[in-house]
Amino acid sequence: MAIEVVVKKWGNSMGVLLPKNEIEKYHLKVNDKLIIEVIKKANIMDLFGSLKGKVSGQEFKDMVRKGWE
Repeated sequence: MAIEVVVKKWGNSMGVLLPKNEIEKYHLKVNDKLIIEVIKKANIMDLFGSLKGKVSGQEFKDMVRKGWE
């Protein structure tokens, strides 16, 4: 089961809400125990920066070559 949920703050804790269709699909009930694999969704721009300062392919190759000298 892979679904996208949003972490919400509840008092001093945090939690997620499961969509109704997933609850029905897996016949979930109160106090059922689940194993959850957490994979944080990342914004590609945060990983690689913005494209505002983009350089041409040749300029990039020149920068890389300088690193090998």
